[in-house]
Amino acid sequence: MSDLSDAAKRLLLGRPVRSDRLGHTLIPKRIALPVFASDALSSVAYAPDEILLTLSLAGASALVISPWVGLAVAFVMLVVVASYRQNVHAYPSGGGDYEVATTNLGPTAGVTVASALLVDYVLTVAVSISSGAQYAATAFPPLRGHEAAFAVGLVILLTVANLRGVKESGTLFAIPVYMFMFAIGAVAIVGAIQFLTGNLAMAESAQLQLLPGSGLNEGVSGLAGFFLILRAFASGCAALTGVEAISNGVPAFKKPKSKNAATTLALLGGISVTMILSILLLARATHVTFADDPMTQLTRNGQPVEATYIQHPVISQISTAVFHDVPWMAVIVSIVTGLILILAANTAFNGFPVLGSILARDGFLPRQLHTRGDRLAFSNGIVTLALAAIALIIAFDAEVTRLIQLYIVGVFVSFTVSQFGMIKHWGRHLRTEADPAERARMMRSRVINTIGFIMTATVLVVVLITKFTHGAWIAILAMAIVFALMQSIHRHYAQVRAELALGADAASARALPSRVHAIVLVSHLHRPTMRALSYARASRPQILEALTVGVDPEDVEALRAQWEELAIPVPLRVLDSPFREITRPVLTYVRSIRRDSPRDLVVVYIPEYVVGHWWEQLLHNQSALRLKGRLLFTPGVVVASVPWQLASTEGQTGLEDPVRGTVPRGY
Repeated sequence: MSDLSDAAKRLLLGRPVRSDRLGHTLIPKRIALPVFASDALSSVAYAPDEILLTLSLAGASALVISPWVGLAVAFVMLVVVASYRQNVHAYPSGGGDYEVATTNLGPTAGVTVASALLVDYVLTVAVSISSGAQYAATAFPPLRGHEAAFAVGLVILLTVANLRGVKESGTLFAIPVYMFMFAIGAVAIVGAIQFLTGNLAMAESAQLQLLPGSGLNEGVSGLAGFFLILRAFASGCAALTGVEAISNGVPAFKKPKSKNAATTLALLGGISVTMILSILLLARATHVTFADDPMTQLTRNGQPVEATYIQHPVISQISTAVFHDVPWMAVIVSIVTGLILILAANTAFNGFPVLGSILARDGFLPRQLHTRGDRLAFSNGIVTLALAAIALIIAFDAEVTRLIQLYIVGVFVSFTVSQFGMIKHWGRHLRTEADPAERARMMRSRVINTIGFIMTATVLVVVLITKFTHGAWIAILAMAIVFALMQSIHRHYAQVRAELALGADAASARALPSRVHAIVLVSHLHRPTMRALSYARASRPQILEALTVGVDPEDVEALRAQWEELAIPVPLRVLDSPFREITRPVLTYVRSIRRDSPRDLVVVYIPEYVVGHWWEQLLHNQSALRLKGRLLFTPGVVVASVPWQLASTEGQTGLEDPVRGTVPRGY
């Protein structure tokens, strides 16, 4: 069974990688772009949809301003990218926003940012995979109604791919990401040429009429319309998610790390802005009619659309119009769009484990998240992210519209706090820097970060105002829970560290016990018992005795007779147990020894069976497990397990067959 599981693990994850090969897992810019930017690039597939869906509540007239909303989103994107280019140069260690906030604003601010980012990474996976599942259901109708199960399967596939290592998964995912960029670029260029030459076809929904939602009959005029525009802007700002992942992933870049990360950020910003604006402009040019509730808002010739009407995503409608003479190109665009939505989750799979490792190193998350797996990836962090995302997908039934309302709150919390931290960073360094050229560079960077802080803080306020009642409160509550959890973990580690530290009593801690009182627990006289007695005698304690609990008088008499017959040179003590208990009499006796001689060390030897199958464990060692669990809480007591391997354990260690090349010749 062990060999089979090891073979399956090697097949899925590959051979283990030595620690000294960590440098070979670093990735160049051409791989870093699809690895870290897939989330932001994938927003092209749903950010324009969300802008149009929100504006559609005010009717067809509101859709006209969608490019202007997109332009505002693009401006914020460029400002944030410029700001984060300063971050990766100033803090290249991979801590990202968490390190910036902790260093400049204190641990509380750092944990606030970290909790926001952790929640946002989980939401990134849930939203991206759910959106990809929706695209897949559009392309393959049999998947309709099973989107959640399909999304869970996709998360599992991504998990396995990332457990193989960052470089290997990045190479695997690079091709679909570049195919998506090529496909959207082709749509934009061909669509622009057709528009300029007057040959651009209309979208499939152009013939439909869009009715405003209730209470918005006046369009985008008035206070309600203004808030609707703000809400559309907030939804479009989902395009900015993923920008912070590059600052967290700087250690994964090849040298020069900061320069390569900054270049990747610039490429990300330029490509994302171009794509989003192109899609929104083509949506207006092809008269895409997109509704938040198609059944009530869309009409055909004055009548509501038929119940079988399917509202295809914006990119699908545009690509079908642009490539109306080459339909297979539209199919390719839909396929690669679905792929990029799935692969967008890979950004979180690279950002979450690295951030989790840093938080674990600082004592805010369990230490296990700081260890690397066989392939030098942070395996525990990858699995934790996957489980959290799967839980969210199941809870929200993979519905993007419900999940998107929880989105981007966390990332703009981290954006805002990080930019404020960078302002403090430059201010602190300017107080000590004397070189005029360096001071000029720092002042320029501070101006960029100040603009970034103003923009991100404004967007955060807009998001909180417009999305709080639509589900954003759930994300805020999740951040508060994660924040409280990390603080409690940190307090626990600090308390344990204080208890274990050597203080004024260090000298007394080195003192030897007055005596060692060894006790060998005996149930029957067999080979495991004899081995435990031999080990106890070999340790040469000052006092050694065997201990059994008298549950059945006949069994006790038989044990005494066998003990005397074999002339075992260890006294046998029998504890009475009128209520047939085993654990309580042993604990009472051990504690009485400690009470009578507090400076004595009591060592309890427990013979245990080592079994090869899980079901055998259910049949053995239950009394031993209960005893060990209780004795561990008794001060001054050491529990020594004496193993006896049963025949079923043969071949279970995984070390019977030496790895080729590890055994010297001649052995």
